[in-house]
Amino acid sequence: MDFGNVYLKIVKERFESVKNLGDKTISQLTEEDIRWRLNQSSNSIATIAKHLSGNMISRWSNFLTTDGEKLSRNRDQEFEDDISSKQEMKTNWEKGWATLLDTLNKLEGKDLLKSITIRGENLTVLEAIERQMAHYAYHVGQIVYIGKQLKDEDWETLSIRKGKSEEYLQQKLKKHQS
Repeated sequence: MDFGNVYLKIVKERFESVKNLGDKTISQLTEEDIRWRLNQSSNSIATIAKHLSGNMISRWSNFLTTDGEKLSRNRDQEFEDDISSKQEMKTNWEKGWATLLDTLNKLEGKDLLKSITIRGENLTVLEAIERQMAHYAYHVGQIVYIGKQLKDEDWETLSIRKGKSEEYLQQKLKKHQS
């Protein structure tokens, strides 16, 4: 396997890991939780998910052949609080992630140095992937943070529990030794 294909395999796993954090957070939330926001200038989880989906569909549709900022996209509308239900939010969320992951599955290592555009800016495919990874991880981090604050004592952790780092380390070491 060449470097490009190894990279694509790894980055796909990383995107799936970021999505998984969002999925596990969303699964813990109520209809009311997804609409909560700290103040008027903040976004709810539903709005963040809607924005991510809009961005993913725009960036990853016809990825190699058209500008990543599609004329059909209305970015400002992504920040309007008009998601009617948690199910609608999840449907939009899945559509965006499916667009991204389907496109990644079609890419080959030789595509990484090809040139694409986003808002007229020339980027290599590699640069565009890294740019989007940072953007999506940033927003999913917001979703997780809001979810954790809302659930408080009822939050089911997505990582190593406080005070359990050494136990976790020992389990990992034991697993890799066998």
